[in-house]
Amino acid sequence: MIRIINGVTDTAEIFSRSVSATPPEVEAAVDAVLADVRARGDAALLDLTERFDGVRPASLRVTEEEIEEAFSSCPDEITAALSLAAANIREFHSKQLREGFEFSRGGAVLGQRVLPLASAGLYIPGGTASYPSTVLMSAIPAHIAGVGRIVMVTPPGKDGKIAPAILAAARIAGVTEIYTVGGAQAIAALAYGTETVKRVDKIVGPGNIFVATAKKKVFGLVDIDMIAGPSEILVVADGSADPKNVAADMLSQAEHDRLASAVLVCTDAALAEAVSAELERQIPLLPRAGIARESVDANGKIIVVPDVETAVEIANEIAPEHLELCVEEPFRYLGSVRNAGSVFLGAYTPEALGDYWAGPNHTLPTMGTARFSSPLSVDEFIKRSSYICYTEEALRAASGGIAALARSEGLEAHARSVEIRFEGKE
Repeated sequence: MIRIINGVTDTAEIFSRSVSATPPEVEAAVDAVLADVRARGDAALLDLTERFDGVRPASLRVTEEEIEEAFSSCPDEITAALSLAAANIREFHSKQLREGFEFSRGGAVLGQRVLPLASAGLYIPGGTASYPSTVLMSAIPAHIAGVGRIVMVTPPGKDGKIAPAILAAARIAGVTEIYTVGGAQAIAALAYGTETVKRVDKIVGPGNIFVATAKKKVFGLVDIDMIAGPSEILVVADGSADPKNVAADMLSQAEHDRLASAVLVCTDAALAEAVSAELERQIPLLPRAGIARESVDANGKIIVVPDVETAVEIANEIAPEHLELCVEEPFRYLGSVRNAGSVFLGAYTPEALGDYWAGPNHTLPTMGTARFSSPLSVDEFIKRSSYICYTEEALRAASGGIAALARSEGLEAHARSVEIRFEGKE
């Protein structure tokens, strides 16, 4: 049963976050996989897929014919829903596009270019579960940014194939290459390259502890998006909230993972008791009841506070992945929210809208990192490059200042690289 707490003094205890170091055995296993793939390429990918996933793909790369067959076999209602969701995601992310700039100053031309990455690798969890929504959320921002190669890796199911909905989503989202490989070995392939899988510039996407550890280890050779932790939801509610809805929204995250955290911070003791009762009623109705039960019992909390302002301040300290404002005037408090991955406003805006449909990205900062990081976006797939052009007159005017600063840092060659241009000239 979920704990009900009157007031809170230590916000660090609201989400039961475990920030402990990666277990040594995981580190060692990932190191071995990375080294194997780097040394043996495709052969290692096939051997490791057989070892960890129980199947040996006939081919690592998924063919266009296989993609078309999967798209055709996918139920019409799923492909229709994926297409509509994709349109919403494109509309939202298209507004994130940046432009470069250029200006002149005293004979100098200065500017900044915004350039897409040449390639990006998308890790899509698979095997026992299927997440076509993650394909859309990962690939569409990359496509909008102008990434030329969008490479998807995902582990095979027990039949050795990728779920049709995953391949359908990839087709809709503009993925250009798909490989049947998962785990740390997939991250290695994207980072180092093999005979079949050409290396990429950036790797994005969620995964288990082995995938997350591999991403950390290859960072620097390639870029990565973030290291995602277990799912989190914090609901701020007042007496107007419907306890059935609040409980259902909390369980939408609790069913993800035994380590997921579902927390309610409310201003009404009666609501707290009603939500607790609703959780007990609704959990047995879920196919993933065992996972939800363990998540709620271990990490779930209901905190009763004096007012919504206090609840929002708690939310800011926690910086949750998902924040719901189930209050009478949600926009009244939006301006006070400083730290949250994504904010859901009002009684008819459940978190599931963000996961599948509305358009904002569902790959969000967890573990309190919303204090300083942002959701996956078009910005993850671009880079910025500046440019400078000075005339002779403009450089002459600046040369004294440049030389003074260079010599103050002990860098004589820097100073001379400017001054030598004017030797022998009046």
